[in-house]
Amino acid sequence: MAAARELIIEPSNGKKADACVILLHGLGADGHDFEPLVPALALPESLAVRFVLPHAPQLPVTVNGGMTMSAWYDILEMNLGRRVDVEQLRASAERVHGLVEDQVADGIDSRRIVIAGFSQGGAVAYEAALSCARPLAGLLALSTYFATADSIDLADDNRHLPIEVHHGSADPVVPESLGREGAEKVESLGYPVNYRTYEMGHSLCPEQARDITDWLVATFR
Repeated sequence: MAAARELIIEPSNGKKADACVILLHGLGADGHDFEPLVPALALPESLAVRFVLPHAPQLPVTVNGGMTMSAWYDILEMNLGRRVDVEQLRASAERVHGLVEDQVADGIDSRRIVIAGFSQGGAVAYEAALSCARPLAGLLALSTYFATADSIDLADDNRHLPIEVHHGSADPVVPESLGREGAEKVESLGYPVNYRTYEMGHSLCPEQARDITDWLVATFR
């Protein structure tokens, strides 16, 4: 039997989900990487939010000596521009679009779906959310960069999508300058953007989790 392609966590209150967060992990991880975040968010009982945590495929990654690992796309160079395999990145974004369709088919309004991603997953989240043909609730970009900023085909239905961008001020993997650059790019395109920094490296912190909770509550209220 093939392994499941995503981890699905239903609302803790036992209600049928009427909102959804699709959260993409970083390079070398899998959907279980952010499984502990879901209870840590402590969303109020009034919300019925499903979390979909997909697992990336196994791909050879050039910057890691061609080693095969869990990856949304190949990273071709370790430079500030993060030259990537755009075709693979877009294939991963199309997969996310399919997950959105799955949620809609299950009765969730697309305007109650958030696409989120950390690091490499965040680059896919940027592409997936801003090119999605269905109107969404928001985009949450965590410790990441906007890899397809110069080539993305922006969807009209999401031209005013609220975007929340978080980054660690001491991130040694994805420099904060890249996170800020991505936020400034989408803001220049007319999107409402909120940018937050935290005293941390390439990770999450408790203060950030509280801010994510507040943002999701405001988004899904």
